[in-house]
Amino acid sequence: MNEQDLRPAVLRALRKIAPEADPARIDPKESLRDQLDVDSMDFLNFLIALHEALGVDIPETDYPRLTTLDAIVEYLEQKTGRTAPPAPVA
Repeated sequence: MNEQDLRPAVLRALRKIAPEADPARIDPKESLRDQLDVDSMDFLNFLIALHEALGVDIPETDYPRLTTLDAIVEYLEQKTGRTAPPAPVA
């Protein structure tokens, strides 16, 4: 899966734990937990929803890497093995 597939899936999972959240107002580079006032149990439920929706195993040791929308999408791209090719070097 690529970023265009993953970002909407992540936002759908977020809506399950924070239905009042406006996806258009989420800063992709800021902490999701801070922006949405999500506690640790809600965040765990979010990660479970991602696993169920995408079939990606997310080990607990990786949780600290999953702080922002951009970081989560990048992580999922790596886990699905379909990251975007690196930009060409000029």
